[in-house]
Amino acid sequence: MPTMDTLFTVFLLLSSKAFLWRVCHASSYSPLIRSDLGRRPTDEQPLSKIAVHKALIALHESASIQASPLLLGLKGEDTAWVNVELSYPDPSEDDWVGVFSPANFNASDCYPESGKSHEAPCICTSPIKYMYANHSGSNYITAGKAKLSFQIINQRADFSFALFTGGLENPKVVAVSDPISFVNPKAPLYPRLAQGKAWDEMTVTWTSGYNIDEATPFVEWGWKGHDPKLSPAGTLTFTRGSMCGEPARTVGWRDPGFIHTSFLKELWPNTMYNYRIGHRLLNGSVVWSKMYSFKSSPYPGQDSLQRVIIFGDMGKAERDGSNEYASYQPGSLITADQLISDLDNYDIVFHIGDMPYANGYISQWDQFTAQVEPIASIKPYMVASGNHERSWPNSGGFYDTKDSGGECGVPAETIYYVPADNRAKFWYSTSYGMFHFCIADSEHDWREGSEQYAWIEKCLASVDRKQQPWLIFAAHRVLGYSSNSWYAMEGSFQEPMGREHLQKLWQKYKVDIAFYGHVHNYERTCPIYQNQCVNMERYSYSGTVNGTIHVVVGGGGSHLSDFTEIDTVWSLFKDHDWGFVKLTAFNHSSLLFEYKKSRDGLVYDNFTISRDYRDVLACVHDGCEPTTLAS
Repeated sequence: MPTMDTLFTVFLLLSSKAFLWRVCHASSYSPLIRSDLGRRPTDEQPLSKIAVHKALIALHESASIQASPLLLGLKGEDTAWVNVELSYPDPSEDDWVGVFSPANFNASDCYPESGKSHEAPCICTSPIKYMYANHSGSNYITAGKAKLSFQIINQRADFSFALFTGGLENPKVVAVSDPISFVNPKAPLYPRLAQGKAWDEMTVTWTSGYNIDEATPFVEWGWKGHDPKLSPAGTLTFTRGSMCGEPARTVGWRDPGFIHTSFLKELWPNTMYNYRIGHRLLNGSVVWSKMYSFKSSPYPGQDSLQRVIIFGDMGKAERDGSNEYASYQPGSLITADQLISDLDNYDIVFHIGDMPYANGYISQWDQFTAQVEPIASIKPYMVASGNHERSWPNSGGFYDTKDSGGECGVPAETIYYVPADNRAKFWYSTSYGMFHFCIADSEHDWREGSEQYAWIEKCLASVDRKQQPWLIFAAHRVLGYSSNSWYAMEGSFQEPMGREHLQKLWQKYKVDIAFYGHVHNYERTCPIYQNQCVNMERYSYSGTVNGTIHVVVGGGGSHLSDFTEIDTVWSLFKDHDWGFVKLTAFNHSSLLFEYKKSRDGLVYDNFTISRDYRDVLACVHDGCEPTTLAS
């Protein structure tokens, strides 16, 4: 293995004494260097706290950092623990270690957003994660030595570890490790299933380092014990130029690799299938993934046990404690681990927006797909578009905030498949047995007269309620009801113009339950129409569908949101904790709703719906067309 990469070569040529000082000019990047004044630290992507373009190169002859092992994944693993030993004669409590990938983070990767050039060498990209040198609780401050452990996932390139002094706001590189790498950095990884456009179709999407000019992607699949089938895969990617702004176009950019999707068709209902991913190289050999399995969807209207998980706003966190673990998305691993432990007891997942909160730091999408891989590789993992995926000024969205960090929906729309007619317009319908789901895109206009409004009505109107009695509407932002404090301060208890335009559709087509994220807590309303509870029951509903129950289930893992002190009479249950909802359809007449906390998996709120088809047909206020008395 080489003792140093190109970065050291450049540095050492410029250095002849114990220290090398070189500034990477930051004048044109001042918007990237934020202040925490007036903001909660939990609101800010941890990587954005690093003033990358203020970094000084200050290699110290007595400082060192070593990482081992140098070669990872010798047994085919896509995740590995790396031990890092560091030494620095002038330690301080804000010294930190950054993990960079690719390992050579020199000036060749710079992207001058402003059009101004930079003097080399400088650091032009953010690390993929970081950890304070005294994280291990050792005597680093007194002895200047520490041992750290990082969990690394395969991300299609090598890695290096850099020791910084000066804190996050005035970082100075004093030592850089030799590079480390996985045996096959390009290996196919992190499969994620999704329902196709037809009920008997499952899609498999994954990430690799292989473009189509060096390997052909496909999926081998079939019943256990039978001859497997082969299905081809399409390949997509996106570039820095696809991003709408910084940091996604600047320090947050990282090559996303290649995204492959294969369509497994003509599946038998409720049948277990095995599958594995393959890339056929030019020499004829095949690079294989691990073997996975999934259960196909039931036939629409099929009477069988069907169980659905719904939540929003999960985020991601690092199991090694890096990136200020538990300060940004503190419950994400709690929710993920609870769902992983309960895989046998549900069939499909809906994650309704705000997935990794990458906010323009593209490396975090790999981290998120790895976090949910134990779920998404086995269960259909359906997603919706949230503000942290899509929102960016002048990008064609409905909001002009900068919540996506310049991503403007591109990573989400490429990395995850949804059965939408146009994935840039992230609204779609899907069926699962007795359920029919209309998943809206709250980041695009939903108002009456818009393209999406027409689609929502078509989705709701097209359902055969005799076969699919359970009609579910979902969107990321709260288009219905929420007792959240910031909505209360705006005097709306909802996204402005949300229910003003949509409640007539929910009522007309008798939507059972509407789900939302965005607000990071749990709340359930009574069956409601026009701000009035139309059913005074709390835990058991039967008969006519005379109003829609609205549920906020945004406690998937992000920092929690506060409730207003105002007593909202339509609110039946609130919980300031992380959790998710489970829907269980026993048959065409019985549905169980359960809200579970992520920390223990126990049920803290529930209700049942019992009814027959004639109850769906019954007329309710504003829910039926006028009739005539003509004979």
